[in-house]
Amino acid sequence: MADAPTLPLRVPEGLRWSAATAAFQVEGARTADGRGRSIWDDFVDTPGNVRDGSTAEPGPDSFHRNREDVALLRDLGVDRYRFSISWVRVQPDGRGPASPAGLAYYDRLVDDLLAEGIVPFPTLYHWDLPSGLEAEGGWLSRDTAERFAAYAEHVAAALGDRVKHWYTINEPVSTSLQGYAVGVLAPGRQLLFDSLPTVHHQLLAHGLAAAALRARGADAVGIVNNHTWVYPASDSESDQTAAHLYDLVHNRLFAEPVLTGAYPDLAPLGAEMPVQAGDLEVIASASDFYGVNYYNPTTIAAAPDGAPVPFVPVPTAGAEHTGFGELWPIDPAALTAFLVDAKQRYGDDLPPIIVGENGASFPEPDRVDGPLEDRQRIDYLAGHVSAVADAVAQGVDVEEYTVWSLLDNFEWADGFTQRFGIVHVDQETSKRTPKTSYGWYRDLIASTR
Repeated sequence: MADAPTLPLRVPEGLRWSAATAAFQVEGARTADGRGRSIWDDFVDTPGNVRDGSTAEPGPDSFHRNREDVALLRDLGVDRYRFSISWVRVQPDGRGPASPAGLAYYDRLVDDLLAEGIVPFPTLYHWDLPSGLEAEGGWLSRDTAERFAAYAEHVAAALGDRVKHWYTINEPVSTSLQGYAVGVLAPGRQLLFDSLPTVHHQLLAHGLAAAALRARGADAVGIVNNHTWVYPASDSESDQTAAHLYDLVHNRLFAEPVLTGAYPDLAPLGAEMPVQAGDLEVIASASDFYGVNYYNPTTIAAAPDGAPVPFVPVPTAGAEHTGFGELWPIDPAALTAFLVDAKQRYGDDLPPIIVGENGASFPEPDRVDGPLEDRQRIDYLAGHVSAVADAVAQGVDVEEYTVWSLLDNFEWADGFTQRFGIVHVDQETSKRTPKTSYGWYRDLIASTR
């Protein structure tokens, strides 16, 4: 077995450590205790939508095996655990009273985490919109933001006496652009720029939910978005313009309303947001942190004449890539660049940053007999922890780093074909086997105590 790389030499002092999962990806038990249907149930049950035809069952089966997950977290030594709460377990139809049986699962999980000295850090929404709300317009409808606020109130009433740290919405960019614009994620719509109202309604939902959580005693509330550093494919004016537009749509459109209380100029897209009086004040109500999920930079070229959108992603020259292919390049320096640019761009409007997800998938076997040596993942993680340290050295306030993912899980439209976990999971038996990256991360955390 090859030696693992040396622990990163550049680790920010006082950085908190976390690992993450999401409900639909790890829980299984899709019909247990009256759980309702979400847009992801509908998406995976439609033939052809998921690469390997899988349906997230049983997968890690964390609904029944969550104490194994807590034990893994305890032995890892993390400060916090980022998990998500399934809206359709709490409100099977997306409205009305909360389900006591659905809430009981999260109540037990919170207590088990606290008993091990691990801070529970739930995400209220990780893409599992109730199907009934999607049938009424989903995130295209302003009413969904109100429904989300009511759901947040139910969860806060049940858990807010013990849970003080919350993410509201995970990666609104993925929901808007991949779910509603091009249809490769649930709910599978292909509206292109007509999808943009979903941006505003998710951000409004964040603001309304944050108020509900704070009213129940939350200490820290924030949203988390998938961000990317954008490289133009060349020095040509057309590629530079295309890169600017992509940065506008992927990054600034989601960050600026939350951080500055205003949308960027959307005239180049010919778009307007459905803003009503008071909305931006709700959206920009002081965030206690800003969550950044980061996986890779994006290189953008101008799209051919007549294309429906003005930009197209292309491979990043000279970069290795993860198991997702050449459009997922490995470039830790791009994380530093994004964080430093955010600090320079937003200044005092930028609260402390939490890296809410960072990780990589690589080809790995479905079954193992012992610890899988995943040197590529260790190298990836080491490089990105060092990248965070480089940003901190340049004045960026980063409080926490989160590995995605604790477990191999159901990777959305790619099913069980992509493995991000630092713990291997046999997706048929749910058996958990820590990989060498698990031991590396455990040792890294221990070295900072």
